[in-house]
Amino acid sequence: MGVINNVAREIRTEGVISWLLRQLDVLITKLTTGLNWNDLRGLARGDDPRRPNPRLTVHSESFWFHIKPSYYHQSVTKLTHTFRLGLLSTYFFFIELVTGIFLMIYYAPTPQRAYGDMLNILTNVPFGELIRDVHRLTAEGMVIVVFLHMVRTFLTGSYKKPRQFTWLTGVVLLLATLFLSFSGYLLPWDQLAYWAVTIGGSMIDKAPPPVLGKTTQLILLGAPAIGPAGLLRFYLLHVLFVPLLVIFVFFIHYYKVVRVGISLPSSEEEIGQDTAKRVPADRRRYYLPDVFTDEMLLLALITFILLALIVLNVYPGAPLEHHANPNKTPLHTKAPWYFLWIQGLLKLGDPTIMGVVVPTIVFGFLFIMPYIDFNPSRRAKDRRFALSAWMLALAVFVILTWMGTPFFKVASPPAEEVVQLMLPEEEAGPVRETPWAELQLGEWDTRVDVPGDPDSVANPVMQGLMEEMAQHIVQEDVKAYEKGLDEGLPNGYGKMIIEEWQDGLKKITMRIFWQPEGVDEQTFEKTFFIHEEAGYGE
Repeated sequence: MGVINNVAREIRTEGVISWLLRQLDVLITKLTTGLNWNDLRGLARGDDPRRPNPRLTVHSESFWFHIKPSYYHQSVTKLTHTFRLGLLSTYFFFIELVTGIFLMIYYAPTPQRAYGDMLNILTNVPFGELIRDVHRLTAEGMVIVVFLHMVRTFLTGSYKKPRQFTWLTGVVLLLATLFLSFSGYLLPWDQLAYWAVTIGGSMIDKAPPPVLGKTTQLILLGAPAIGPAGLLRFYLLHVLFVPLLVIFVFFIHYYKVVRVGISLPSSEEEIGQDTAKRVPADRRRYYLPDVFTDEMLLLALITFILLALIVLNVYPGAPLEHHANPNKTPLHTKAPWYFLWIQGLLKLGDPTIMGVVVPTIVFGFLFIMPYIDFNPSRRAKDRRFALSAWMLALAVFVILTWMGTPFFKVASPPAEEVVQLMLPEEEAGPVRETPWAELQLGEWDTRVDVPGDPDSVANPVMQGLMEEMAQHIVQEDVKAYEKGLDEGLPNGYGKMIIEEWQDGLKKITMRIFWQPEGVDEQTFEKTFFIHEEAGYGE
């Protein structure tokens, strides 16, 4: 009763409105750990803080802000110095956690349910397709941003003493990011995911000595081949163990960043000196409100760009191909794009050396690089050899990535390649991307001016498809000659027969014809079915 009487007395003295505003101000001060309503208004307007400065109290009392420095050197807050890549990496990981938890609600990691659950997310769950696209796009964006963050650190020499251990934890985070993305690759349980992970699992099997490789593969997959046990293991790694590892190593990494400080531009320090923690008063830029505002604006811009890429269909969307089939290997199976460089290495020689030993040496070198680089200077003019080596390594990485694609040392019959380009076994391709209504029934020929067949040029969309097929036939014939294959596509042409197979279902037969000199005309034929509700052309 005493509390109620005191409240009643305060209300009579101050008035209801004034009392409510004061209580709201008290609540705001508690939530912000020291900033009242007027302090927040001052932050928004850019006013100087009152004394003593309550904005500094936030860094000592707030759970969320205590890990952030209260001020930075002006030079390190410029966007062009760090590009905020560390912040973006953390933000992408946060998005992954939020969207991943949402997807977990509707997903069960079993071969019987996984693919059906993905279809359910895409078709029945409110905003399910959008959330899955955001999850996939930020996962791939996180790989890119973490890689660029390390590149920026190397180019500016920020890995040098006293930041060697910070770099080492960054390499761990890079590996964890790669494996986090790779472990999620299998979860849709479609052909693309199944065979991409199969390639990755085969690399593990080649690790020397053989008993180590086979044991590691068995632990990871739960069986000699990917199945229910492997899917469950990848799921647990993806949603539990690897995220916990990322969080743990991240806090170590960020603690070292705060403890040692962000390195200044090399032009502002003497060689061998590190003055990041000694910030003169006139060069300080306080986190609240300046740096905080910059970060929030950047994150808002990145969020807008991510959503715009998806909503405007610039990003084609997270793929979902046919149900995983261990008995059928799709044409041109490849690893995830960030592991294509390893697949390129595998095409060059022994899988144990190229697929296991060389990547281990590469990442091992990244771990020890700060400890064996005895050059104290971070200036580019004093690091010509290191920067030249980096440029060479980047060029090799790009070349190996290209070599990992189907365009290098993959020799399928030319006719099969033409059909694959027009109607891939997985992914969409030009024919599937054509709107359903534009796929006109009839027999279409790459020889546009076929005598007695006026319909061959009646539909400009179909004419465009036939012209594209004709170009592929010529290109594959030339490639076959350049690769020294026994048979190309001389005198080649193609046909596409479109029939109404059932209500809302079209049967498409692709036929490629060619006639080598002195033999009868040869034919390659492949049949596909496209449903009206498939949505490829949307």
